[in-house]
Amino acid sequence: MRSSLHLPSWLNSRSSGVLLHVTSLPGEFGIGNLGKSSFEYIDFLNVAGFQFWQICPVGPTGYGDSPYQVFSSSAGNPYLIDWNALIDLQIIHIDDLASLRSHPAHDVNYGNLYEHFYSSASIAFSNFEQNSELVESRYGKFHLFIEENKSWLEPYCCYQALKKSSLNKPWWEWDKQIRKFSVSILSSLSSTQLGTYKLHLFLQYIFFSQWKELRDYAHKKEVKIIGDLPIYVAPDSSDVWEQPELFQVDTYGEGFSHVAGVPPDYFNEDGQYWGNPLYDWSVHKADGYQWWIKRLESQLCLFDVVRIDHFRGFHDYWSIPTDTSDAKKGKWEKGPGIDFWNVIAKYFPTLPFLAEDLGLITEGVRSLRESAGLPGMAVLQFAFDGDPENLYLPHNLSPDLVLYTGTHDNDTTCGWYHSSDDEVRGNFRSYFNIPGDFPSWDMLRMAYRTTAQLVIIPMQDLLSLGSEARLNEPGHSFGNWTWRMSPWQLKNISVECAQYLRSQAEISGRLAKKSITSIAKSC
Repeated sequence: MRSSLHLPSWLNSRSSGVLLHVTSLPGEFGIGNLGKSSFEYIDFLNVAGFQFWQICPVGPTGYGDSPYQVFSSSAGNPYLIDWNALIDLQIIHIDDLASLRSHPAHDVNYGNLYEHFYSSASIAFSNFEQNSELVESRYGKFHLFIEENKSWLEPYCCYQALKKSSLNKPWWEWDKQIRKFSVSILSSLSSTQLGTYKLHLFLQYIFFSQWKELRDYAHKKEVKIIGDLPIYVAPDSSDVWEQPELFQVDTYGEGFSHVAGVPPDYFNEDGQYWGNPLYDWSVHKADGYQWWIKRLESQLCLFDVVRIDHFRGFHDYWSIPTDTSDAKKGKWEKGPGIDFWNVIAKYFPTLPFLAEDLGLITEGVRSLRESAGLPGMAVLQFAFDGDPENLYLPHNLSPDLVLYTGTHDNDTTCGWYHSSDDEVRGNFRSYFNIPGDFPSWDMLRMAYRTTAQLVIIPMQDLLSLGSEARLNEPGHSFGNWTWRMSPWQLKNISVECAQYLRSQAEISGRLAKKSITSIAKSC
C-alpha cells in the first residue's frame, strides 16, 4: 500500500503555480491561443518564480463551450492554434483572418468563433495541400503524425465528418448504420465528408505541433504544465461513439440508462445533473483498464502532471436515472477503488497525477487517495466558516494537499470576499490578522507560508479582479469560460509584480534551487 507520507516525485519540493486557461490569454483572433502571449506568459512565470502552469482541459469544445464537455478526450481544441505561425508558414494570409480579428479582445464569443473559424481553417488546409513543404519543415511530416496517432485520430475525425453531415445532431440521433465507429464507415465517407475528415486531421496536426513547441519552451524556462482530465467523457463524443460498450448504455443507440452528477453541495443546493454517461466498470476491469491507460497516456503527451477531476468517482459515484432530470434523485454506486489505481501505478510508477477531492468527501475517498499515493486538493476560500477544525484552514493542512486560493469553479478571491457574509469576512480577517483591503494578495502571502508543497493561484487573483472575471459558475450551462486578460494586464503584471512574487517564493522556500543558481550566474 502506498502512503501520502511518500509524495510523488513531481511534488518533492516546495513550489507555486498559476491557474490560467489557454483561452483566457490575450490574442487577436477571438480567443487565447498557443502563440506569442503564451510564450510571454511562460516568461512571466519563470521570472516570478512559478514552476507550474495549470490549465483546464484543452479538448475540442462543443455545446455549452465547456472544456469539461469535449468531443474527444485525446484531441486538441483547434480554436487554440496560433494563426500567426501559419501566416509565417505562408498557408494563410492575414486578410483571410479578418472575421476572426474582428472579434472582441476582452472576452471569448464562442458563437462568432464557430461561425468564422472553419472557413479560415479550410483556406489554410487547401493551401497546405498544394504546398506542404514549409509547414512540414517546421512541424514534421503530416502522414507520420496521422500514423502515430491513428488509434484515436481516425475515429475522432470520422466522428466530426459524420456529425457535420448529420446537421450537428448527437451521434445517437444519426442513421442507425453509423451509430458506432467502424473501419467500413471510414472507407465509405462521401467526398464532402472526406473533405471534413481531412480538415480535422490537419487541425490536429497543427495543434499538436504547436503544443509541442510551447511545452518545450516551458521546460526550457523550468515551467511544468498541469493539465486537467474530467473523470467522465461527454455523451456526444467520439469516445462514446467509438466504444459504447464501455459505458452504461441503454438499448444500443437509444441513450443511457444512468448518467453522472453530484448531490447537493457547496456549489449548488439542488445538486448538479451533468448528464455524462457512467462507466461499466466491470467491462473496464475485464481487460485491465486498457481504455483508461490509453486515455492517461494521451494526456501525458500534453502535460507533465494531470489533475483528475472528480476523483471521488473512483470510490463511489452519483448515479442518476435518465427518466428524471433531478440530481437529488440519484444514489451512490461503488466505483473500481484501489484495484484501478494499483493497475495504473504499474503503468505510471511516478504517479504524475493530482486528485480533485473537493465537495462531499468521505473518509473512504480520502483513504483511497492516500492508498493510491496521490496528492489531493485544498481551497482556502472554503476555510473560514468559523470551525477551527476546518480541513482547509492553514494550521490543518498537510504537505500532500495542493493548496488553491480558488479554482476555476470558484469566484475570484476578491469577488468571494466582497460577496461573503459578515461572519466569513470577519473570520478571514481575524485568522490572518489583516484589515481585508487586499484579500487576494493577503490570501497569496498566507498560502505561500503554509506546509502545502504546491500552491496554485488563479491569475484573476494576481490581478485583484472581482466577480466580473469569474471563469465558471457550476450549475449554469451558458455564459461561462469567456473571461480573458488583456495584453495590458499581462504586460503590467510582468513588469509590476513579477519580482515581488519571486521574493515571496524565495522567503517561503518555493523558489527552485536550479532557478536561483541560474540567476546567480547571469547577474
